[in-house]
Amino acid sequence: MREYIIADKQDISKAGMLFLLSTQKDTAALLEADNKAELIRMLQSHPDAVVIVDYTLFDFSGPEELLVLQDRFREVNWLLFSDELTAGFLRQVVLPHHSFSVVMKDNSKEEIIAALQSATRKEIFICNYVSNLLLSGTPAPSVASSQDDRLLTTTEKIVLKEIALGKTTKEIASDKNLSFHTINSHRKNIFRKLGVNNVHEATKYAMRAGIVDLTEYYI
Repeated sequence: MREYIIADKQDISKAGMLFLLSTQKDTAALLEADNKAELIRMLQSHPDAVVIVDYTLFDFSGPEELLVLQDRFREVNWLLFSDELTAGFLRQVVLPHHSFSVVMKDNSKEEIIAALQSATRKEIFICNYVSNLLLSGTPAPSVASSQDDRLLTTTEKIVLKEIALGKTTKEIASDKNLSFHTINSHRKNIFRKLGVNNVHEATKYAMRAGIVDLTEYYI
């Protein structure tokens, strides 16, 4: 028996998925998440659930956030359920990892049910459309090692975590009882070492490297 979490903002597809799941004998619970914070709380309570997510409609700012969740909740089975997913996204998310199944919203009912049943058994399911799309393209480029733990000093990681949590240089300096100039120097060094130009890019690194906890970031 598996718990299912539906992370989809499209009411009609959510209702259809709830109906299909209600007909499956191996369904233990049906939950709905309206945003990332709710999804994280549900995953903390149900760390081996099946998550059915419409990535294109949910409030992810990029595939990195989805991959961070996948890495944190490793017993979860993910079923990507969308109207459209790009080949680049699929190659970045689906090919290198073994937790993501994919089925499209315009697939037949039989194919969608097959995807659900595979997820229940902890098996990977890739619909025919996505299989053909992936086979027709070129291999995904290798991901740079942005998570190199030796890149930043311990102090820089602490400062980066505060930056990722939305604190200003002045606030960090006050909290750490340090001068504005000291924190600003750390900030410049962090951006230079990571090769980033803004807080958003630095925050993406902090999430992927595990420097900032997702529950702190979203809740």
